[in-house]
Amino acid sequence: MVSPQLYRRAIPAAARITAWKAPDGWMLRRFDWPATGTPRGRLLFQGGRGDVFEKYLETFAYWQAQGWSVTSFDWRGQGGSGRLAKDTHVGHVDDFKHYIDDFRAFWAEWVAQRSGAASGPHVAIGHSMGGHLLLRALTEGAAEPDAAVLVAPMLGLHSPVGQLLGEKVAALMTRLGDPARPAWRGNERPATTETRQTLLTHDPARYEDEIFWQSTRPELLLGPPSWRWLAQAFSSTRRLRADPRLATMSVPLLFLLADADQLVSTPVAAAMAATLPNSTVVRFGPESAHEILREADAVRNRAIGAIDTFLATHARG
Repeated sequence: MVSPQLYRRAIPAAARITAWKAPDGWMLRRFDWPATGTPRGRLLFQGGRGDVFEKYLETFAYWQAQGWSVTSFDWRGQGGSGRLAKDTHVGHVDDFKHYIDDFRAFWAEWVAQRSGAASGPHVAIGHSMGGHLLLRALTEGAAEPDAAVLVAPMLGLHSPVGQLLGEKVAALMTRLGDPARPAWRGNERPATTETRQTLLTHDPARYEDEIFWQSTRPELLLGPPSWRWLAQAFSSTRRLRADPRLATMSVPLLFLLADADQLVSTPVAAAMAATLPNSTVVRFGPESAHEILREADAVRNRAIGAIDTFLATHARG
């Protein structure tokens, strides 16, 4: 399987980048790429912390060619959706509830915007933080897709001191100074000698695609998270893991997990998936880092194939 590479560093001519106004008036950057020919359905993709939708254009091109109308938006406070800290390099949010509120409102409006794909299914795919927020949104009734895919979801953080102590330390640091100050400098996580690329993908060309967009559109670049974001990440994932509504989750879920992931906890995600009534798990070994959909072809093709099979079964319209 070879996805079109034409779009890795160029916005498709048929795609639209617009601004979407959240209920509180905050403007979020939105991407829409309608399907051509006979539409199969509509697909909403949400990236992780610090992500921008440009990073996934290659994968969007594949889905769009399969008949999916693809939509995405930058989360509040990152990418082209503004900043929430005085230091615009810091990824900050006061409460993950703001993300869920945005997602709830966007989903309701997006589903109501039925066009040529009116008879097709609506599916959602979330990567990393986007996977966490998607599962939380499903649990809280903020969205009800026909099927959902969680790619390396942030259901537990890869913390050297564990989840509970990590949450306590992060909460303490929000009280000892400005909660919007950076939790660390550089890289994707502290106390590591691994390069950022090694943490994300084994494919240097796809990693360079991200660097291209950061250099071309420097206003989209985001650095380390704030202490408040980190505290919220620990708190939100803990509460989601304990949410009794997970036991009655009716939406079919596909989990794509990387055992060698150094940013989120794969064991925690796998344990959660095992408790859900309608979930499928596909795991990758040392051949995959965190960004499964931006990995080397052998990994990426297997992941996209698993998504194809899953959607063919659970989102046929």
